[in-house]
Amino acid sequence: MKGFLIAFEGLDQSGKQTQAERLKAEVEARGRTAVLLEFPAYETHIGREIHDALHGARDYGPDVMQLLYVANRYEKKPQIEALKASGTVIICDRYLASSIAYGEAQGLDPAWLAEIQRFLPPPDLTILLDIAPETAATRKSSNRDKYERDLALLSRVRDSYRRQAEAGGWVRVNGERPKDVVGADVLTAVAPRLAQP
Repeated sequence: MKGFLIAFEGLDQSGKQTQAERLKAEVEARGRTAVLLEFPAYETHIGREIHDALHGARDYGPDVMQLLYVANRYEKKPQIEALKASGTVIICDRYLASSIAYGEAQGLDPAWLAEIQRFLPPPDLTILLDIAPETAATRKSSNRDKYERDLALLSRVRDSYRRQAEAGGWVRVNGERPKDVVGADVLTAVAPRLAQP
């Protein structure tokens, strides 16, 4: 069986982790091997630096932050390539499009953000769980990081995601609905790939 990579994208609290975990369980129930990767991967050296920056211990500009996010993905590149070659279904909670969405929302060039990631394995399918910034704020009322507190920024992030989702290889799912309904739509999008040899 051929391995492939599915990326979940969207604002914080859009249900990415929940739907990624549910999809992993469904893929495994169908007899396939699946691995869930979360970005940022905080367990790496670069991931720890990102964590510190998000929680006020470092003060980096938007360009440095996106370079850190991208470098964090490059840390995982050998693992992703090996998993894909072995026939594993790789499910990512955030991936390439996050840097474009958040970077563009902070005034960075989306073409540059895409260019610095072009040597990373591209996703075979990207699923946008689309919610309003106000919904994100309602779902997490405390302990929000600096991005999660900025509704104007999140609105620009959402606009970028929606623009990106007009490209091929994307499915946009209304994340405002109950988890089971969203999960059914996700499975409908992924099922044809699971059936391929």
